[in-house]
Amino acid sequence: MIILVRRVTAAACALGAALWALAGCAAPEATRAPHPAPSASAASPVSPAAEPPTLAPGPAGLTPVFEHGPRARDKTVALTFDADMTADQGARAARGERFDNPGLVAALRELKVPATVFMTGRWAEEYPVQARAIGRHPLFEVANHSYSHYAFTDDCYGLPTLDEERMRADVERAYAVFRKVGVRNPMPYFRFPGGCYDRRALKALTPVGVTAVQWDVVSGDAFATDADAVAREVLDGVRPGSVVVLHCTLSAAPTTERAVRTIVPALRAKGFRFVKVSELIGAASSRL
Repeated sequence: MIILVRRVTAAACALGAALWALAGCAAPEATRAPHPAPSASAASPVSPAAEPPTLAPGPAGLTPVFEHGPRARDKTVALTFDADMTADQGARAARGERFDNPGLVAALRELKVPATVFMTGRWAEEYPVQARAIGRHPLFEVANHSYSHYAFTDDCYGLPTLDEERMRADVERAYAVFRKVGVRNPMPYFRFPGGCYDRRALKALTPVGVTAVQWDVVSGDAFATDADAVAREVLDGVRPGSVVVLHCTLSAAPTTERAVRTIVPALRAKGFRFVKVSELIGAASSRL
């Protein structure tokens, strides 16, 4: 389901999400947490030295929120792709609607662009081979976008809403699906469906140990028909350390591959280097 941009709270940006394929809001200060999210580490244990960087808990111990990396001379940018699929969209997939976009993943591999995929558990169930391939390719890292792609706040672009007591379970269920389909080392990062969150949602996810990842550049690829307009939106908005939110489905974001093929060489010509979200969080941590 695609969602348009809006403000959820005074401190939280929001945007909608589409879907992706094969194969916020100033960030709190970053630090390397002693352990990754329990669900992520359960999916594939890693040694302490290999633990991915996360943010320190926010005020009152709430789930921290990350929007962008340091605005430094090191011109890095992270392209992120939401692999959305709500829990009740299986019938649409069965009728042939494409909630994946193999061409986009192939383009990222061809262009040698690292990327972070925020994947729903329902998407991984629908496309287990592709989810596994993305999770095992060194260019990509898989992060959590919930199981159901239901909203974590009320009034979030028409998405069905999770009760507070179901929020943690929904996130953990996605990690369980990643384990089942063979995604290696899913990251302890979480993107709220629609970008919608509030204090209640941050509190509900605190026991999971994830860092919530938002963005500072909205691509506008959801339902877009003009790839050049999407590319211009990204190129005009990117700054050092930016996190760009994109989507990848043939049905809901059909121009993304073409836009990416314009965005990547244009940013490289400006001296930007593409990184995964984990590298941006790590860079923020090293500046403390």
